[in-house]
Amino acid sequence: MTDMSENRGGETETAAVRRSPLAKHSSGDAGSRGRTTIADGVVEKIAGLAARGVDGVHAMGSGLSRTFGAVRDRVPGGAKSVSRGVKAEVGEVQAALDLEIVVEYGVSIADVARDVRENVITAVERMTGLEVVEVNIAVSDVKLPDEEEEEPERRIQ
Repeated sequence: MTDMSENRGGETETAAVRRSPLAKHSSGDAGSRGRTTIADGVVEKIAGLAARGVDGVHAMGSGLSRTFGAVRDRVPGGAKSVSRGVKAEVGEVQAALDLEIVVEYGVSIADVARDVRENVITAVERMTGLEVVEVNIAVSDVKLPDEEEEEPERRIQ
């Protein structure tokens, strides 16, 4: 019986394995061994949370989307939509975002828009590694101090 550590060429089996392309480890970065894709919805959620965290932002989305969102929030099992008022277009290395916000009365809209843009860009780029090429902000309303919160009409039973 022959020694199992030898193969036909006289090399030990471990030397043959070391030269095998299957056993060879690339010296390249592990992060480059595959592809990562990020869904538009992921970027929309990140941007929505980042925008809501800015002082002076009262709500996200148009009046209609906020009304539908309020109804959805009341449905058992319905989750609050953090991406309401956010639309993202995500490519392989870049992202572009459109946000619709409602600001508090008395704040500088230009300052709030700048702060939202900075916060969104920082959060999306840090969490995804994507380059944010633009953040377009549409201010759809101003929340006045004496305005009541928009509530959907309750159904009388």
